[in-house]
Amino acid sequence: MMFTLPESKINEFFKLIASKGELYIPQDNNTGKADFALWNEGAKLSSALKTVRSAKDFFFPKAENLVNLRMEGKHVTVEDPRKELNDFVVFGVRACDAKSFEIVDAVYLNMDPVDSYYKNRRDHGTVITLACTEPAKTCFCHAYKIDAAAPAGDVSAWLCDGTFYFQPNTDKGKKIIESAKSLFAEGDEAPVKKQQEETRKKCAATPFANLDLSKWVGKDMLKIFNSKIWDSLSESCLGCGTCTYVCPTCMCFDIRDFDSGANGVKQFRCWDSCMYSDFTQMAAANPRLTQKERFRQRFMHKLVYYPMAHEDNWQCVGCGRCLESCPIHMNIVKVIKTYNENADGGNAQ
Repeated sequence: MMFTLPESKINEFFKLIASKGELYIPQDNNTGKADFALWNEGAKLSSALKTVRSAKDFFFPKAENLVNLRMEGKHVTVEDPRKELNDFVVFGVRACDAKSFEIVDAVYLNMDPVDSYYKNRRDHGTVITLACTEPAKTCFCHAYKIDAAAPAGDVSAWLCDGTFYFQPNTDKGKKIIESAKSLFAEGDEAPVKKQQEETRKKCAATPFANLDLSKWVGKDMLKIFNSKIWDSLSESCLGCGTCTYVCPTCMCFDIRDFDSGANGVKQFRCWDSCMYSDFTQMAAANPRLTQKERFRQRFMHKLVYYPMAHEDNWQCVGCGRCLESCPIHMNIVKVIKTYNENADGGNAQ
């Protein structure tokens, strides 16, 4: 069933949600771009296609206190610093970012042991997605068969001709819609279906919509690994890690201990990047000593290793953030196309 709300009344919906817990929506920042920010009275929903960073931050924060230790002689006290989370809602998540949750879930929720820190946030968070209508030239979710016109989430939303349409998909989504039932009317799906057809045509016409992924398969892992493309492509990479920090599916972290004084230690985990020279550094040495090895690792994991381990699901959602953010214009699309052009042309070992 589809529920409707005039665009002019969206702040009434936001106010109602915010009265029950924290609400985050895309808002324009002082750089002219958009990021998710806490909704307060007067906040405006950004019209930007995507946020600079994805909604992954809400479930996998940049830095997180894991455990506190206190030493008294030979006695060590272990303290769990976590506090009970309040329920929160994230509104305006695009289809690509909604798909990214499934990719991260596969590692942190569907494997043993379950990451209880991540699970806690997923359990308390409700995601309301918003369908795209004008994909950017850098978008290529279509290549991964992600439907930008029908985003997943606890609630799916569409904005059509001044009216929001809402469709609850999960129990959490139904609870949100039920709590605001007095604001809604039941609506005809026809405007949504019309918009979806138009959006799908636009997505299919984007420059990289038909990116050929057929050569990136597990059976060719060693062929891809040994390809000469890595030599040339990695030469210009700065190893800055920007691509990993804007990526909605990167999930690597480092764990560091900090002296908190008075015989105390705080242990944190924070985002890490496979592009850094000290990534996965061990007592003996770093397993990837060159920029080429680190560069190759990133794209092999996205396009070969992860699909091999997770039923051929890619670890990329085509959001285009790396295309927009890389200071030297190196990105996953360029890697895919370069390999495709050379895979059968004698440039692969």
